[in-house]
Amino acid sequence: MAQDSLTACLECGLLQRIPEVPLGGSAQCMRCGGTMHRNRPDSLNRTLALTIAGLLLFIVANSFPFLSFEMQGRGTQTTLITGVVDLYQAGNWPIAAVVLFTSILAPGLQLALLLMVLVPLTMNRMPPWLPTLFRWVRTLVPWGMMDVFMVGILVAVVKLADMASIVPGASLFALGALIFVLAAAQAALDPDLVWSRVPIAGDRARPLLHGEDHVSCDVCELVVRPSEAMRDGDRLRCPRCTDVLHRRKPQSLQRTWALLIAAIVCYIPANVLPIMSVTSLGRSQSDTIFTGVSFMLGHGMWPLALVIFAASIFVPLLKLLILIFLLVSVQRRSTWRPRERTRLYRVVETIGRWSMVDVYVVTILVALVRLGNIASVQAELGAIFFCAVVVLTMLAAMSFDPRLIWDAMEQGHVGDRERRFGATLAESP
Repeated sequence: MAQDSLTACLECGLLQRIPEVPLGGSAQCMRCGGTMHRNRPDSLNRTLALTIAGLLLFIVANSFPFLSFEMQGRGTQTTLITGVVDLYQAGNWPIAAVVLFTSILAPGLQLALLLMVLVPLTMNRMPPWLPTLFRWVRTLVPWGMMDVFMVGILVAVVKLADMASIVPGASLFALGALIFVLAAAQAALDPDLVWSRVPIAGDRARPLLHGEDHVSCDVCELVVRPSEAMRDGDRLRCPRCTDVLHRRKPQSLQRTWALLIAAIVCYIPANVLPIMSVTSLGRSQSDTIFTGVSFMLGHGMWPLALVIFAASIFVPLLKLLILIFLLVSVQRRSTWRPRERTRLYRVVETIGRWSMVDVYVVTILVALVRLGNIASVQAELGAIFFCAVVVLTMLAAMSFDPRLIWDAMEQGHVGDRERRFGATLAESP
């Protein structure tokens, strides 16, 4: 990021200049406290090296079994794709699609696209498709959940410890290393540095004047006048990353409410209906999320019981309550503690993905325990509802615009700017 660059905070909308940040340092928004920029040392080279290592580990993790299940002289092995195939063949295609995307496609695509972005940049080249690919990289980040998948493996192994022998495979160690490498690559990447290399279409020689009409890009954070944006029919696009420009996320409150209500409808059956049925030596038992927690408590495994309770029961409920509170406070144009409400929004964004633990546990058990009447696991209807709750709450958090929290502090601010923006569109040819 260039020194003294003009940026609008994505969480509160305040337009401010970011001074030069020392290596390893960060710049926080002066109003909401959100991190606006981190100066990561040697970002491109470090991220490229970690991305290459991550791709190699990803290939190994998907090429070999990561767990083996042995019981009464019979055994099975499972790879990352095995559970997805078994769920699909059993008719549970919604769970299969979500698990496939979050545990394999999203991390793999993220690494592949990141490599395609970083290689040209390190060679001082700028192909025309690079901004689009980097936009996809940033979109895929919250959906890659290999770290949550690893927790699911741990829970599944504990559940099966009393039933049979569990043997870890080479893929499991590659998967563990991949989680740390992928996290390190995300920490090393400086997106502002990447966007600073992308040329901006059009003439922006004149600096933005105080009080002048402007709009900021939600992807690359470029601040432009509406007249400087690219025209695409009735829409304006960012002249740097080509993303559609908006003052605020379109119909943010309506879309968030719709997704939230759908999640609430699914939350009750997700906790009441069984999420899986277990057959062992001819005897079958159906488990809900609550009975799974009770099982672990009864066997003295209270740390894992606490993890499952927090991830599968407490976290989804907490997300629903926080989002309802934020929506109601915005609609009432509340000015109460906007900084704290913005922090609540960050909490929802951070914890949302961890509710996938139980979905991954079911997937692993279905793939691993496949011995007919001797031992088998089947996913039940409750797992589909629970998976829907996780996805819907994540989409609801992404649809909510935290800048609406701060708009109430500036009466008439948003409406006036939207009307000016609409006038600009109406006047465009």
